[in-house]
Amino acid sequence: MFTVPPRISRGRALGAVAGLVVLGLLAWWLAPLRAATPSGSVTFSTGVTTGVYQRYGTLLKEDLARDLPRVSVDLRDSEGSQQNLARVATGDADFTIATADAVAKYQKDRRPGADGLRGCARLYDDYVQLIAAKSAGISSVAGLRGKKVGVGQEGSGVRLLAERILTAAGLDPDQDVSPVLAGIDTMPRLLEEGDLDAFFWSGGLPTTAVEKLSERYDIRLVPLDAALVEKLHTSGGASARYYRSAEIPADAYGKIRNSAPVPTVAVANLLVTDDRIDPDLVEGFTRTVIKSRDRIGHQVHPAQLVDLRTAIYTAPLPLHKGAQRYYQSVKP
Repeated sequence: MFTVPPRISRGRALGAVAGLVVLGLLAWWLAPLRAATPSGSVTFSTGVTTGVYQRYGTLLKEDLARDLPRVSVDLRDSEGSQQNLARVATGDADFTIATADAVAKYQKDRRPGADGLRGCARLYDDYVQLIAAKSAGISSVAGLRGKKVGVGQEGSGVRLLAERILTAAGLDPDQDVSPVLAGIDTMPRLLEEGDLDAFFWSGGLPTTAVEKLSERYDIRLVPLDAALVEKLHTSGGASARYYRSAEIPADAYGKIRNSAPVPTVAVANLLVTDDRIDPDLVEGFTRTVIKSRDRIGHQVHPAQLVDLRTAIYTAPLPLHKGAQRYYQSVKP
């Protein structure tokens, strides 16, 4: 039987026992949280050095350092969506950004590791921008016939889109134009120097490289109308259903004087990971992506469009279970 020492009242003794029980329960409750704190190193595959993916990744890394202090994030440049997906699917990277159409094509082609790819968040839309030198007199995609055209790097989502748009417009991407494999880091200079007549780019608005080009060289945005989007849906297969008609605002680039919005094609960007990645890490990563929207959005304008209400729609990828856990935790 429990005996109270003569100098301690029974009430004080019971209070002490209760306190120990509470402390024990608190320690039990907190211990799993400490153990679940993610740690280690992860690789985030981004994009070309002057593109939105790279800038977004650089700023996100700063917020991850605050929110996940025991996780070291290594950023790796890439050619774009297609290379990004291959890296994550084969274990060469842990997180990346890729367009929904590139994901669907990767799955359709049954590329290595495609079944393990998972979504964390829908981020923002990329807008296809067909940039032409004003002096080239190009007013439509059909006007690219016989021209020198930048079509993106080999592993990029731009390359995939450029080929599909040219095909939808009735042009053979290899025969009817002179394709130049280059990225947004070099295409503006090639246009200025006369080595390109036009180039395709797919990115958030505004894209810094295009904005800077417009400040020193006369260029125009070539319209991609709704009829072209319909042809894309017909000719591009199942993955083309992720394209939608959109408009580039007339004032998106101050030096490109458009009297009205320019019709174009848009496609969603997804934050992508793999099912082998620790759920606690994915949950923390996803939380930071949503929390950092406003801060990053001040410097990378497309990031302002990251929205908790739409972030869960990561088709054609299922949500990673760590991302599911985050969204469930913030569900009203």
